Amino acid sequence: MNKHMWKITPLAILISGVIACSPAPETQTKTSTAEATKPAQKSESERLNAFFERTFQEDLDRSPLFQSYLGIKGDQYGEWDDVSEERQDEHIAIAKNRLEELDNFDTDQLSEQEKLSLRLYRHQIEKQLENDQFRHHYYVVHQFRAAHTMVPSFLINIHRVADKSDAQAYISRLDKVDTFFDQVIEQMKLRENKKVFPPKWSYDQMIQASENVISGAPFDPSAEPSSIWEDFQNKVNALDIEETDKQALLEEGKAALLTSVRPAYEKFISELKHQRELTPEGDGVWRLPEGDKWYENRLAHFTSTDLSADEVHNIGLENVQRIHTAMKDIMQQVEFDGTLQEFFEFMRNDDQFYYANTDEGRQKYMDEAKKAVDEMRKAIPEYFGLIPKADMIVKRVEAFREESAGKAFYQSPAQDGSRPGIYYANLYDMKSMPIYQLEALAYHEGIPGHHMQRAIAQELDSVPQFQKFLSETAYTEGWGLYSEELAKDMGFYKDPYSDFGRLAMELWRACRLVVDTGIHAKQWSREKAIDYLIKNTPNPELDAVKAIERYIAMPGQATAYMIGKLKIMELRQKAMDELGDKFDYKGFHDEILKDGPVPLSILEEKINGWIKKVKQA
Repeated sequence: MNKHMWKITPLAILISGVIACSPAPETQTKTSTAEATKPAQKSESERLNAFFERTFQEDLDRSPLFQSYLGIKGDQYGEWDDVSEERQDEHIAIAKNRLEELDNFDTDQLSEQEKLSLRLYRHQIEKQLENDQFRHHYYVVHQFRAAHTMVPSFLINIHRVADKSDAQAYISRLDKVDTFFDQVIEQMKLRENKKVFPPKWSYDQMIQASENVISGAPFDPSAEPSSIWEDFQNKVNALDIEETDKQALLEEGKAALLTSVRPAYEKFISELKHQRELTPEGDGVWRLPEGDKWYENRLAHFTSTDLSADEVHNIGLENVQRIHTAMKDIMQQVEFDGTLQEFFEFMRNDDQFYYANTDEGRQKYMDEAKKAVDEMRKAIPEYFGLIPKADMIVKRVEAFREESAGKAFYQSPAQDGSRPGIYYANLYDMKSMPIYQLEALAYHEGIPGHHMQRAIAQELDSVPQFQKFLSETAYTEGWGLYSEELAKDMGFYKDPYSDFGRLAMELWRACRLVVDTGIHAKQWSREKAIDYLIKNTPNPELDAVKAIERYIAMPGQATAYMIGKLKIMELRQKAMDELGDKFDYKGFHDEILKDGPVPLSILEEKINGWIKKVKQA
């Protein structure tokens, strides 16, 4: 990809004047000539789009990691992001200045598309400033996702090596892990001063994951290479360069691992052990200073609503009951004689629902997941007008992070097409990946779920670049969960057990509303929340444990899925009711996807506008 290709395609209106063929008076000719020497005055649309392009480029220049995620190899390809307190202060100062700049645009002169982009830009800044009052309430490290697992994951999955300079940039990043970790530790100490710590049990997992990264060659005498060393060797050995150059690169890489990476991780582990002894008892954010206000902020941020913790909790309870009723219908279809809880036990423990916990069993799961995605691809054109160009692959979560990672997740493709979208399946414990959930999981993380939404957003021509990468969790995860049910409307889940798997995954998201608010607002313990999931879902105990630990680490995030899905279903039902035979899945889905991620309130406005247009047509 050309390094300039990420720039926004201008949406500016071209203003052109037409000179009459008839002769003009001399005075007019002179005036026109003088005016022609003046710089052309920009339209409001041109000014706005220049602002979007400039500020996106500024943000991109400040984030080497984001550049790499987009597939850009520039002067900062060997750098990590600056996460120091000073840099965060700069981010906020920039945001405040930009908010003032936005007031200078005359919205009456903008198109509806431009007005929407302006609203979204303002909304993001206002969220950033609102969140900053709780800057040090964020867990800068937790067991689910933090610097200690990000570094190897990024190097292995994002940092591409196509030539010698790319390999040198890889080494440069290895050399700078110590500086990057020093900044992370600085952030940990700031939180220590404010008495903000994740729970004690999470530290053991972070310590173990960190030790995993620096286990194996060249960190110890083991014959097995560490994950990073294996990746670097494979990438260097694949280069078409002289053998002496390869050896030189490998020696430099090994030296960086031993002189920067290992000391950085050892220092990080030492800090984890120190803070483990300081964290207060309990699990939810209620145990932190102003934890109630922090959780209120998190719910608003992730759901893009003003729902209270009690309201979210009750929505969860109502939907758990609804889905339990639907599951009892499945029990009748398969002629199971017993209670719902007994059916859960049957689904948890019967071997027919699980592949073997062996390499062969894991390969079988991967093969079936790829097959499910391929079958879905064929049906997509009937339900979508917008279809992404980017490919998507299914990949197993790497060994170094599979023990602490979630059961499945998605990674967006590079915008230039150099890296496909990836649906990751975590096959660490096959008992956590039942066959009956295989379809729904592939549809959520892959197609028509996250891959459709995120890849389409990146490929949109009609919106400024910043808009393609907005973070609106209720929209994004609501879409993923909606996609699971959409697949049923499309004729999938022919096996009743697979349909039960779809319901089980929706039930999981309904339970999240209950346990997330339970943990963080109602002072539930980790054990009480785990017990709730085990009693009310068919998922195995390890699944429940990992899930609750994730919700504790990321307060409020888990509530976004069901809140977003319920809103999309509500809007679809409204469209069906009002449009009748005029309702079209393609039109509905394209309206949702065509502007990138938006808050739920704006999504509702968009669908209402689409309904009105279809009626008029």
